[in-house]
Amino acid sequence: MVDPLTRRRILHRALYVGLVAAILFLRLLPVNPMATGIPGPDLTLALTLAWVLRRPDYVPALLIAGAFLLEDLMFWRPVGLWALIVLVGTEFLRAREGATRDLPFLLEMALVAGVMVAMLLLNRMILGLAMVDQPALGLELLRLVMTLIAYPFVVALSRLAFGLRRAAPGEIDPLGHRL
Repeated sequence: MVDPLTRRRILHRALYVGLVAAILFLRLLPVNPMATGIPGPDLTLALTLAWVLRRPDYVPALLIAGAFLLEDLMFWRPVGLWALIVLVGTEFLRAREGATRDLPFLLEMALVAGVMVAMLLLNRMILGLAMVDQPALGLELLRLVMTLIAYPFVVALSRLAFGLRRAAPGEIDPLGHRL
């Protein structure tokens, strides 16, 4: 029999994969809700960053790398580059998860914004060094702003719909393991 902690982790990992698949499916639909030229938010990135800051054990590095590698393949981006950059960004946040547990939400947003800006700049720098055509900087910055605007909604949805919350300092699960 599977203990409740392992079952919860497996269920949340499956939920993460399902949400990423649904977002990917919706992005591939030939319907453009943003016909005005404003790019939509990167919901996969917002979801991943929110989950890593709340429950890093629910989204292991291999799952993140696989999700973004699939996105690279589906959207014809340089294969593995964005996946690697997102993995570095999420591991940076994962290493600071214990210290960020009691941060106010605005400081969490500032931390996420800083990581997202660093990821965008690193991506542009590597693509520039490889002399690969890039989207306009203005569009990428607008997508970053839209993702930051969507981040609180993703956090609220994760909390209200899926019960994903931060572990309190010193909290233990029903089996006595520290979270």
